[in-house]
Order: sequence, then C-alpha cells, then structure tokens
Amino acid sequence: MKLQRLLSLTRQAIDAYHMIDTDDHITLGLSGGKDSLALLYALAELRRFYPASFTLSAITVDLGLGNMELGPIKEICSDLSVPYEIIPTDIGRILFDARKESNPCALCAKMRKGALNRKAKEMGSNKIAYAHHRDDLIETMLLALLYEGRFYAFSPYTWLDRMELAVIRPLLFVRETEVAGFCNKYHLPVCKNPCPMDKHTQREYVKRLAKRLEQDAPGAKDRMFRAILSGDIEGWPEADPTKLHP
Repeated sequence: MKLQRLLSLTRQAIDAYHMIDTDDHITLGLSGGKDSLALLYALAELRRFYPASFTLSAITVDLGLGNMELGPIKEICSDLSVPYEIIPTDIGRILFDARKESNPCALCAKMRKGALNRKAKEMGSNKIAYAHHRDDLIETMLLALLYEGRFYAFSPYTWLDRMELAVIRPLLFVRETEVAGFCNKYHLPVCKNPCPMDKHTQREYVKRLAKRLEQDAPGAKDRMFRAILSGDIEGWPEADPTKLHP
C-alpha cells in the first residue's frame, strides 16, 4: 500500500468520527510494531496539510523485558520531527516474575495504558492515538460475542473522564494486510513483539477464526465491519454518513 492510500483511509476515519480539532496535541502510543509505525507516518504526514492544525508526539512504554531495540524507532521519529519519549517500566517483571500471571493480557493492557496516559498528560497532550485497525475492530467484536455474550467493539473516539484525555483510533478503516504492505513497501524497521505471550492468546485464536470465516464465506469480514459501524454500539459517537465506507 502506498502512502497516499494510507492517508486517504486515515483521513476518512478522522473526518467520519471528528477525531481531530484545531490545536490538539496528539500523543501516539508507539509500540514499534507495524500498526503503530504506519500510524506514525500517517499522522506525521497529515500534520502538514490537515485543515485542523495539531501537534504530534510519540511514546513507547517499555515493559522491561530487555528485548526491545528502539534505536531505529528513535531515528524515524527524529526524521519525521516527532518528539519521542520512552517510558521504562517493570510491567513485564511484575506480570511474569512477581505475579506469574497465566493470562496477563488484560492487566498488562491496563498498566500500559496507565503509564502512557500519565506521560501524555505530562507532555501536555489532550488526545491519545491508538493504532487499532479494521481487523482489530472485527476481532474485538468476535471476542465479545464468544467470551462475553454481547455485541461490542471499541469506539473510534473515547473520552476518559478521570484523565481528561480522548482516545482516537485513526486506522479504523485500514485493513491489516494494507498496514503490512505499507511497512514492507517502505522498509520500516518493525520491532518484534517482546511479550512471551505473543501468538498464545484468545485474540490470536479469533484472528485465525476471522481468517477462516473469510475463506469459508468470502466477504464475511466486510459484512462484520459494516455490522459494527451500523450496530448502534453503546459509547460510539455519531458518524458523518458521507465519510463511512459503503
């Protein structure tokens, strides 16, 4: 996928759910994976010409597992003129050594988000950007259906009352294959996920399930995506219908 295609889909989601306002300071949660790197490039480029001018910075929450090479990420942020901070934490040690969690994902996510939000506030941000894409949205819906018995998916725009921060997800309309294609085309230095639980989670199971459903019923992912957008899910903002995918 070319940069222009990435920008088009990103802007479409931003406009559909009014994610960016003039003078916003947006902090991107930059894991170093393909999704967050693609979003870094998209927002850095949009910053140049988007009608609502905004400031962009990036933060990596280091889990303290000792296996992240962030030098190339620092260089990319410098090249794109995006201020970048690394937050050192003991989250990995707490989860795997102290608590010996067998299912650490929910607690890990809570701790990472807490560290990211606090640092973003220190940096003067009013919005956090997560790099969740279209496939993440579908997989979250399947997780909620299978394990919670409800129709749910994360919102494109969420207001966090306690932190007085908004969370936005500008890659909402971008497929995972498109993200991977973008990173491959531009030879981005994607970091390997440092978590020992990677590929061994419920989310990985529903990722495989979604692929199987698409194989057995071509177009299934598109239909699930449209069902989410039109599903009147609690907490979702009203969208501009002219900006939504058909």
